[in-house]
Amino acid sequence: MIKVIRPFGPTIAKVKMPKDLINELNSHLDDIVSDAEKSKKLDYGKYLAGNVKNEFQLEKNYITLSGLKVFLEENTKEWIHQSTKQEIKKFEIIDSWIVRQFENEYNPLHSHGGHISGVGYLKLPKTFGETYQKNKQENYNGKLQLVHGSRMFLSPINLNIQPELGDFYFFPNYLMHCVYPFINSNEERRSISFNAYIDNDIYNVHGSSLDEK
Repeated sequence: MIKVIRPFGPTIAKVKMPKDLINELNSHLDDIVSDAEKSKKLDYGKYLAGNVKNEFQLEKNYITLSGLKVFLEENTKEWIHQSTKQEIKKFEIIDSWIVRQFENEYNPLHSHGGHISGVGYLKLPKTFGETYQKNKQENYNGKLQLVHGSRMFLSPINLNIQPELGDFYFFPNYLMHCVYPFINSNEERRSISFNAYIDNDIYNVHGSSLDEK
């Protein structure tokens, strides 16, 4: 069951990943990590914004064979239909990658290419650690933060997301976002992301050709 969220201008979709897909992706990533040659070949860090040690690209054939492409395409279609009442005919994955984030690592504020992006959670620490000052209203450790526009009446500037195993979020590529570091844990925060193109006439509501592939 897909849930469409509209905390500000653009909509965001939230779905649960199938357990067998989570297991498949985790197993595949573990195989990459254990193979030095493959780890070097699929190292994707230089193309990404994160200040983390391990970021690995998923190969195009694996994205299809693993069932990831079907999962992303079906949920993107439902999200766009619920948001615009239009049916996309094009779904082209540009790239997909897995991030292994550990203590004190982070992703700075950034946006993505393509038309749509998303992130899902494959493995999480038992705790992200406490705030240094105990009176803080919110603990941002390990959270995903989506940022849009400026603060206005009835329109918050950001959405703070507490990662939960299997949760997958879809959002427009231009939406600024960041991931905060966490502390007091030797465990891994593992996430998967992607970028994709959809029909340009649905994505590009202003009629410009700038985003057309």
